[in-house]
Amino acid sequence: MSKKKEHLHKTLVEKILDKANISYESLVFATHQEGDVQQLNVDHMGIDEHTIYKTLVLTGNKTGPVVGVVPLDKHIDYKKMSKVSGNKKVGMVPLKDLVKTTGYEHGANTPVGIHETHNYPIYFSTIAQSQPQIIVSAGKIGRSVKVAPDALVSFLNASYADITD
Repeated sequence: MSKKKEHLHKTLVEKILDKANISYESLVFATHQEGDVQQLNVDHMGIDEHTIYKTLVLTGNKTGPVVGVVPLDKHIDYKKMSKVSGNKKVGMVPLKDLVKTTGYEHGANTPVGIHETHNYPIYFSTIAQSQPQIIVSAGKIGRSVKVAPDALVSFLNASYADITD
């Protein structure tokens, strides 16, 4: 009796990275339903949460949407994000407006996909500069890519900034 190996189709993010010749490693995380949204399970297969990055979408009073990419175990600092993005104040995009703003549901936002379809400014936490690789969403809940932060920041025309508290 033979078992067919489950084949994962590449996400749009993985295809974009392939086309740009950016090397990455595909990762799959278990998820669970929490209220209205899917969440990654807390056990990240022994991977340090400090290397897993979340993509947060905010809206600025002057610029409109801005994207912050910060470690899972950190919070975005609104004052710092306002300053680097040229806004007087920023706030999180309401959950009900997230798909309309980015094209991705909560938990699947990815700087790669957002950059591909929108010209929003993207800021990566300066913490990423000291890490050889970081993990970001691959555009589907539970799917991620491990990639060199400098390659990603350069490809996305993003910036490193001190945006965490």
